[in-house]
Amino acid sequence: MTDTAPFGPLAGLKVLDIATIIAAPFAASLLADFGAEVTKFEMPGQGDGLRSFPPFRDDKPLWWKVTNRGKRYGTLDLRRPEGLEIMKKMIAEHDVLVENFRPGTLAKWGLDRDTLWAINPKLVILRVSAFGQTGPKASQGGFARIFEAMGGLTYITGMPDSAPVHPGYPIADAFGGVFGAFSILAALFGILKNGTEGEEIDLALTEATFRLLENLAIEYDQLGQIRERDGNNNQYTAPANVFRTSDGRYVTVTGSTDNMYRANMRAIGRDDLIDDPRFAGNRNRLKHRDELDAIFADYMSTHTLDETLAAFQREGGAIGPIYSAEQIFNDPQVQARDVVTAVKDDDFGTVRMQNVVPRLTRNPGQIRWSAKDLGADTDAILGDLGFDATQIATLRENGII
Repeated sequence: MTDTAPFGPLAGLKVLDIATIIAAPFAASLLADFGAEVTKFEMPGQGDGLRSFPPFRDDKPLWWKVTNRGKRYGTLDLRRPEGLEIMKKMIAEHDVLVENFRPGTLAKWGLDRDTLWAINPKLVILRVSAFGQTGPKASQGGFARIFEAMGGLTYITGMPDSAPVHPGYPIADAFGGVFGAFSILAALFGILKNGTEGEEIDLALTEATFRLLENLAIEYDQLGQIRERDGNNNQYTAPANVFRTSDGRYVTVTGSTDNMYRANMRAIGRDDLIDDPRFAGNRNRLKHRDELDAIFADYMSTHTLDETLAAFQREGGAIGPIYSAEQIFNDPQVQARDVVTAVKDDDFGTVRMQNVVPRLTRNPGQIRWSAKDLGADTDAILGDLGFDATQIATLRENGII
């Protein structure tokens, strides 16, 4: 299969990405993984802010190469009349527009919803913002740490006697991108199935964060209880914690069902506790979770990681080693399934990154290439619109592209 050959279930879908940083561009990249033709426009000379995020190799941004993989890359100044006209031509030929400007910005530039739909009545518009297109906070910007903080995630993360902790990655941006891709496909299905016109999607990333924390709302509503931080404990089942093995490695254990509890106890050689009334059923185990944690911690402290994993595998227990990136790369399961795959890259020949998720059997996705330099495909994109070399040169001289 060549880089430009159609593939995947989204072959033929045309997406315009004029968004920046992570969540919205990631949504577009997920569509590209499954065959959508995604064209990303950035500001001339400036580009997406993610290009300035570390890590770097030879002054090239590596994070950028993954988040924006599989797209074509053009530059265009939408604030200029000439740039606006080019964008309108692109809108007419595309199915989806992805943007994450502050609410009202595109309208100020002459690309309000009615204008977009006048150009293309079936256009799906994904608008990604911190707090949504309406409400008193609509005009406020935000980043993942804000979404995580105000969406409830940070409050419940960390040790009970210390400050709240953010995840080590802007996870709210990542699952915001998943919500974005899902919502685009939901809108497209509605148009296809029901013959409706275009759709506008209002994706607030703070709301997306809160949506994932399902029990927080109903717990507070029905019981008046506020979920608090509890470290590595699982507040819904026991035993469930992080334990250190004798060789200084870490594992996580869980056991939400009675059968799994029995298997875990057999794995650590404590068959005598399987029928202990203190641990009969999940509710009782939660009441005595500190005792269970101490029992498991004692076992792990006298066994290596390999010994521990072998015992749990033998008995069918629920355990997982806590992996670094290096360990993920070296895991036989990861290698067998090509979870990390080599991708064509303009700077380094190939780079390795996560493969397409999930896997489709009959019409799978693929990664065309890693993200490219600013404006790498501008001439080709404009050429497809009918611009000749002289016109393109003039646009570049005037700072439009």
